[in-house]
Amino acid sequence: MHRILLIMNDDSSTVPMPVFPEVEMNLVTPKAPVTGTVVKSETCLRGGRKSASFVRHVEIDVSGTPLEGACRAGQSFGVIAPGVAENGKPHKVRLYSLASPTCGEDGEGKIIATTPKRVIDEFTPQKDEDDSDRHELFLGVCSNYVCDLQVGDKVQVTGPSGKRFLLPVDHNKHDYIFMATGTGIAPFRSMCKELFENPDGPTTSQVHVVMGTPYTTDLLYDDLFVKLAEEHDNFHYHTAVSREKQADGSRGLYVGQLVDLKFDDTFGPILTSDRGLMYMCGLVGMQWGIYQLFAEKGITEAYMTIKEDLKDVSHTDWDKEQMRRYIKPTHRLMVEVY
Repeated sequence: MHRILLIMNDDSSTVPMPVFPEVEMNLVTPKAPVTGTVVKSETCLRGGRKSASFVRHVEIDVSGTPLEGACRAGQSFGVIAPGVAENGKPHKVRLYSLASPTCGEDGEGKIIATTPKRVIDEFTPQKDEDDSDRHELFLGVCSNYVCDLQVGDKVQVTGPSGKRFLLPVDHNKHDYIFMATGTGIAPFRSMCKELFENPDGPTTSQVHVVMGTPYTTDLLYDDLFVKLAEEHDNFHYHTAVSREKQADGSRGLYVGQLVDLKFDDTFGPILTSDRGLMYMCGLVGMQWGIYQLFAEKGITEAYMTIKEDLKDVSHTDWDKEQMRRYIKPTHRLMVEVY
């Protein structure tokens, strides 16, 4: 079964919306995780570090478990770190985006991959009862665990999760804009491999990847996207580096600023056509900037449902809380932010 939706344009004609596949979810629950085996762990940063980011590409063999062949590009899977939390209970499951296509890293759906980033920070109060003076070093429990895993190590996994952030059934009926910051690039690695490296041949659709990082050295899977751009005329790779000057000496850009800058000649023709789909994954600030950009360009109807509370407010006056409460993405805008 597949899901299909039709929307109405101002001229009352119907525009077919993307048909998404029905997917399996929660085949493996946190109460009964299965054991996978790490088969690869390597850095996936461009290199020459300028920041304190540590990000790895980790592959896990799930053959012989219900996850084998059941994880689709765009979904997530769970990892349960060993040990117990401060409350004495087992650690909760943490979800990680799949960086592997539906056929897996091995082509048979037996090996899945993800892109964990080490969390290294100072403790900050999260609740009213937390000690406001507490500021010791905090290490992310599961992110560091996954980054520390060695080839051959066993890991408890669950999933798959997610039914919204998916490619449509017919890849060639739509053109795509993938916007990412940091490890938000993981699902787009899976989707791009799905679109261009599959038995049926590469997609004929236009595909644009927009990757945002503070420094060039923080670009993830850069070699893959450069390779795809060299091999396929319909694949386009854009980088928005915020803390470095551009080649012409101008200041760095965030992803939303890059989309705005190239809107008329690059992104606008896709977004204003009936074929255009946009996917966003990464920091939540990217979402708010795109909402306001869409309003400025007059293309909100296809991508956003704006509730009455906000319809009479100028987009230049929208604040984050208003956008969170009163704007919802349509079936042409897929959003996974944190």
